[in-house]
Amino acid sequence: MIPLEWRNTGNMIHRRYYHTASVLTNGKMLVTGGRNGSSSLNSAELYDPLTGTWTTTGSMNDRRYVHTASVLTNGYVLVTDGYIGSTLNSCELY
Repeated sequence: MIPLEWRNTGNMIHRRYYHTASVLTNGKMLVTGGRNGSSSLNSAELYDPLTGTWTTTGSMNDRRYVHTASVLTNGYVLVTDGYIGSTLNSCELY
């Protein structure tokens, strides 16, 4: 067994917390929403583990944080609910 260790990789484009991270069927990681201090985010980024780089991808329609994101069997990601000063009940597909 190969020992695991921590090493640095590429930095995200936007600082964020209270976001979600989902492993896609192609092996990339989709990060959505969150906060970056005083602002809620609708932006999304893709991480490519083969290159260690992040790229911007399409933004969500609604800014949201403390939401959920689920990878569906068809490869889509369902983002649900969250918060932006009040509780959201909207859903979006990526």
